[in-house]
Amino acid sequence: MPLTFTLDPAVTPDLRDGLLDLWTDVSNAGGAVGFVPPVERETVRPELLKHFTAMAEGWTRLLVGHDEQGRVAATAFLTFNTYRLMAHWLWLYTVMVHPRHQGKGYGRDLLAAAADAARGIEGIGAVRLTCRGGLGLERFYASCGYKEVGRIPGAIRVAPGDDRDDVIMLLPLD
Repeated sequence: MPLTFTLDPAVTPDLRDGLLDLWTDVSNAGGAVGFVPPVERETVRPELLKHFTAMAEGWTRLLVGHDEQGRVAATAFLTFNTYRLMAHWLWLYTVMVHPRHQGKGYGRDLLAAAADAARGIEGIGAVRLTCRGGLGLERFYASCGYKEVGRIPGAIRVAPGDDRDDVIMLLPLD
């Protein structure tokens, strides 16, 4: 059964807790979303609060996917550029699908919903994201229409002696 996506949902305690659980579970399953396992909800909370602050300031929009039980199952944050000469594209951050739902095509659905949301924003012509090299993520994003446009070797330090590339991907919306 497909996920139900909502752009800019009301931030309720249930949504907050669902996002915390999602981010923690994805991180602990090895997802490349800013943490290295093991991670606890209280470690994730300050990062989520940063996203909420950006939402309140109008710089970020939240796209959330709920499963058939109404649980938060996927998310992405669409963030506008603060530099006016780059205002024609936005960033996609913290792209996550819960591990219990991986392999069902929900990642593709999430990226399609994010692209549709971006197309609905006046003046936006592209979506840009970065991903951690060494996990095959760039192949997944490429299969969803993103093109690798840059790579910074060794920019992400996962652990001492384990540096990964920061891969820059772009999806033109034309």
